[in-house]
Amino acid sequence: MDRQNIASGTAWEPIVGYSRAVKIGSYVHVSGTTATAPDGKIVGVGDLYAQAVQTLKNIESALHKAGAGMKHVVRTRIYVTNIADWEKVGKAHGEFFHDIRPATSMVEVSALISPEILVEIEADAVVG
Repeated sequence: MDRQNIASGTAWEPIVGYSRAVKIGSYVHVSGTTATAPDGKIVGVGDLYAQAVQTLKNIESALHKAGAGMKHVVRTRIYVTNIADWEKVGKAHGEFFHDIRPATSMVEVSALISPEILVEIEADAVVG
């Protein structure tokens, strides 16, 4: 089966040895994604909702590069640093997936890779 590695161009990908997304056959797996802008800076510092929206836009971009879209997402995993603010992330997730309704999880983690990052989201999609 052909494998397509999709890069976002961040400096971390070659250092850590990962791809933003990997497509194998009809499956697309999007790595844990955060609210980074193309210049590598965090969007929405201190604003969980803004970070969730940017994160989902970044996931959407990776999916498009793989020939997929948000409508193909079957599962998301959401990691937040403060579960008490879950509704802010839930609102953003609902704006992107209201009618798609993938299986999902949301869990609190003690920290993400940078203290400025409040949310990280993974997505799995099936095309075709």
